[in-house]
Amino acid sequence: MQKVQKSDAQWRAELTPEQYHVLREKGTEPPFSGEYDHTFDPGTYRCSGCGTELFTSETKYDSGCGWPAFYAAATDEAIDEEVDTSYGMIRTEVTCASCGGHLGHVFPDGPAPTRTRYCINSAALRLEET
Repeated sequence: MQKVQKSDAQWRAELTPEQYHVLREKGTEPPFSGEYDHTFDPGTYRCSGCGTELFTSETKYDSGCGWPAFYAAATDEAIDEEVDTSYGMIRTEVTCASCGGHLGHVFPDGPAPTRTRYCINSAALRLEET
């Protein structure tokens, strides 16, 4: 996958303040506040920073966690995962493989068939409806 490289000034100019906070500063939007928490329209969820396809509506479900939840990424190459030890917790952070933007976290408590819950900030996503 081709890596997107931009300066901090370019990211700030292209993203909204909320998108910048989430994607570039590893922020989190308040639970139940995001645009896509309860959206179930058919389509593709792309990175709001670079447009990479990250998730599809077919794998989205209502986990009740307060953020959009998916049980699988669009492709194995779409996202990267790394250990996050911030705030005294051990979690797995999910980032866009193309631009490195922070998306959210992944947990092993999702539904079948993967038993995985990708808990993703709405600000990191852009729904391309089909």
